[in-house]
Amino acid sequence: MKKITKAVAAVLAAVTSVSLAACGSSSSSNVDENAPVEITWWGWGNTAETQAKDFMKKYPNITVKFANIGSADKQYISLNNAISANSGMPDVAMIEYHALPQFVATGKLADLTQFGADKYKDDYAAGPWASVALNGGIYGLPVDSGPMAFFYNKEVFDKAGVDATQIKTWDDYYEAAKKIRAVGSYITSDSGDGGLYDSMVWLAGGHPFETSSDGKTVTINLTGDKGTKEFNDFWQKMISEDLIDTKTAGWSDDWNTALGDGSIASLLTGAWMPVNLENGAAAAKGKWRVTQMPTPDGSAVNSENGGSSLAVLDTGDKAKMAAAWKLVDYLNHSKEGTDKAYELGVFPSIKRILDSDDFVNYTSDYFGGQEINKEFVKASENVRKGWQFLPFEVQARKTYLDTVGKAFTGQATMEKGVAEWQSNLTSFAKDQGFEVKK
Repeated sequence: MKKITKAVAAVLAAVTSVSLAACGSSSSSNVDENAPVEITWWGWGNTAETQAKDFMKKYPNITVKFANIGSADKQYISLNNAISANSGMPDVAMIEYHALPQFVATGKLADLTQFGADKYKDDYAAGPWASVALNGGIYGLPVDSGPMAFFYNKEVFDKAGVDATQIKTWDDYYEAAKKIRAVGSYITSDSGDGGLYDSMVWLAGGHPFETSSDGKTVTINLTGDKGTKEFNDFWQKMISEDLIDTKTAGWSDDWNTALGDGSIASLLTGAWMPVNLENGAAAAKGKWRVTQMPTPDGSAVNSENGGSSLAVLDTGDKAKMAAAWKLVDYLNHSKEGTDKAYELGVFPSIKRILDSDDFVNYTSDYFGGQEINKEFVKASENVRKGWQFLPFEVQARKTYLDTVGKAFTGQATMEKGVAEWQSNLTSFAKDQGFEVKK
């Protein structure tokens, strides 16, 4: 990915007043809402085309051209290139919560308060809303949310004599992992997932990253943060004793096969995972269950993993921006759009669905008739507040694999890999014009 410019970095956490004025001038008040207009939407996954067709039935004057970029990482490269060139930007882009601050910093995401999005705050779960409410503006509407949950293959756990619902602490999880390994499976896999790392440090109460209110100073304290060290020590022990599958790459065909046949017996991941298990590991239908995350000391706390927003690009074309807002508003806030998204397997971020009896009492055949959403709602209520991503998190995740990733191939320890990561991030931040604190 191309580097963020120093000029952007200097205002990374606060879009300048000039930029905000430009966004504000892009109001749809003078736009003919019935005039034909075509907009482009960049994203990934297999639900968008269905959603776009439903939208165009309601708004026949708006044509939506969806481009499936393939993955979030590929999209961020393309989006960064288009923004840098100030040419070829989409009108709407799917952007994960961890990546949103980096793109807000470019000044090319529209502040959606101009369309009244700030009035939607009470309609969404607190975590997803906090992820889009940045620097005094609203820079996307939440698509989904990802409170962490402990997904496990009950058949494998029963074979090993382990009751997953009684795994409360990381020590409990470690002891269970040894029993799972003894019956020929791994309790989980991790070949170097920066998103999982952030979520687990967050879960442990870590705060290794912070950005000042003016966006000029970042704190990078991976080596001195207590929660970070606690997770590093725990995960290193799991790796050293061969209790984690570090060879099978996440989201690969081999990974899905292992989830289906029980070779990988559980996952620590976001509440959006069920539809992925149903599609990728169909052979394990009826075997999987969900419970709360194990924590360092067994306390009822949690974190988030993943989740995305839809953002509107400030292209300067008022008609297109107004149409783009209509798409985002329809998909992520209207009853029709959010009901359809949930039907297609999106874990909702909107309270209307989260609080409904139909949602809470839903029973899943894949999960053996368990009312899984009750577990997810409980998980979302326990999410720790105050976590901050780096304002160049996309770059940080890439660098994670090159540094901490060595711990999963035996080339380094977690401690050494994290120290290298911190050094790399510090150099990158300084190169972009940040003042760095530890």
